[in-house]
Amino acid sequence: MADTHVPVRGEDEPEQLREQFRQLLRYRWVIGTGVGVGLLAGAWLGITGADSYAATTDIVLRAPTSDPFAPTLATDKAVNMGSERQTALSRKVAEGAAKRLGMGADEIDRLQHGLQVTNPPQTLVLHFTYSASDPKEAARRANALTQSYIDLRKQQWESVRGSMLKSLQGQLDPVAKQNDELSQRLKQLPNGSAADSAYAVQANLLNRITDLRGKITSLKALDMTPANVIRNATVPTSSDGPGLPLSLGLGGLVGVGLGLLGAWVRLVFDPAPRSAGDVVRAVRGPVLGALPRGSAGTLVVGRTDSRAAEEYRSIAFRLAYDERFADRRRLLVVAPRGSIESSVAVAVNLAASFAETGKNVLLVEADLRTPSLSERLDVSAASRPRWSRTGEHAEGEWPGRGQLVVDAGESGAFGLVPGERVRNVPRVLTSAATTRLIAEADDPNATVVVVAPPVLAYADALALVDRVDGVLIVCDPRTVHRADLVRIRELIVGAGGTVLGAVTHTEPRQGRAATAPRRDKRRRGAGSPAARPTPPSPRPEPEQPLDGDGSTTITLRAVHSGDR
Repeated sequence: MADTHVPVRGEDEPEQLREQFRQLLRYRWVIGTGVGVGLLAGAWLGITGADSYAATTDIVLRAPTSDPFAPTLATDKAVNMGSERQTALSRKVAEGAAKRLGMGADEIDRLQHGLQVTNPPQTLVLHFTYSASDPKEAARRANALTQSYIDLRKQQWESVRGSMLKSLQGQLDPVAKQNDELSQRLKQLPNGSAADSAYAVQANLLNRITDLRGKITSLKALDMTPANVIRNATVPTSSDGPGLPLSLGLGGLVGVGLGLLGAWVRLVFDPAPRSAGDVVRAVRGPVLGALPRGSAGTLVVGRTDSRAAEEYRSIAFRLAYDERFADRRRLLVVAPRGSIESSVAVAVNLAASFAETGKNVLLVEADLRTPSLSERLDVSAASRPRWSRTGEHAEGEWPGRGQLVVDAGESGAFGLVPGERVRNVPRVLTSAATTRLIAEADDPNATVVVVAPPVLAYADALALVDRVDGVLIVCDPRTVHRADLVRIRELIVGAGGTVLGAVTHTEPRQGRAATAPRRDKRRRGAGSPAARPTPPSPRPEPEQPLDGDGSTTITLRAVHSGDR
């Protein structure tokens, strides 16, 4: 078999991106929630930022030195900016600023909370920023915290210098005392080798004394200023926040991003088919048609201006040219689970579409649990075609007591075998009478369309697969899981059938019954003509409402157990 796989070309990528974006728009409520959260956050930021004022100061750090103009001075190596920033944010600095401001000990934490200290890259500058609701208070506290940091660092440096001076002085005093004692001894020693040795020792002591005194002098000469203020805090004239309009704009942009991210995550983990391609991969068959929204509950074939009618005609032609269906002309229409309404509507409209092309069509209602199709269509048992008659069958065996004819308006007519309640559904579906009924499609000009309950709800459809062969799956991608479609395909293939494809539809959230007009139909007995009620006025007959082009539309209505 030739490889029919066509690689995705580069020019198809924009179409894939458009498809993915359309899939994201399925979750508008997620995107809307993200936008709402972003706008709320932006509004909160704009409102709270309007009452916040920020005052700033800048200082340049320096290391203690005796010659600030020395070219070999490496202050950036002597000062660790990360450590200095943490020191500026420490509680010790806040305590010193609180004393300057006359604040109590219980206000230190609040004072410390409003301070931010940053270090611009590749600089020795510390940037102090203090935020407060009062602009004057913000400037006053920023200056107080900056000066408290400078005082603390100066105190620390002087403490270090004092410790070093004390240590050096402690080393100098014993050496000086020893030198004084040696000088007294030299006055008493005569000239000779003993005196020469004492003079050598004294020279060493003098060198030691000179070195220690030089170090002490250098330490005392150091400039211990830890930093220079290059900008004092002034009273800010405007609030620190970005403003309400800008905050709302930024919040909206962030909300859109969050919404799209949430929609993407929801899309990834959504078990429902995201596109027609997902349905194709799940059932391993083509999507033969996508019905317009809200059109799955109405017999629309015969309406020349109806999009749904043209879609059904397209599906019928695609099936007619499918060799797997054209050979035997048997079609089983099923839904995954839930209601049978959509599959019944598709089966009826496809039967009308085949009848419109001149085929002798027999619609078989294989729903033997809640049959109601004959009560919802314009049916009659008069002038029944020869090809729709079956042979005799045993008492109690379905297909019922007779076949009916459905008037599909301009599309023509087709036969209907209505379902009826039985005790043993599997036995009736596998009976010889059912086999003879489905064999009506052996006529070269005949087509049999069978509608059965949902596959995942009952095994009725699987009991018919080996005789019907071709299966058409009707599903709403929003309400079915990909795993369900894969499971249906496996069951059908395992029962000996073939999935011809799928038909997708989208119904409003309030339910399918609201999309199609309802009308009551009286079930007619065998041989009775189709009787239509006479209207009391020359208005159109209520049982067959007229469309804009004068054609009639036969509707399906939901029939509950209490209606029968």
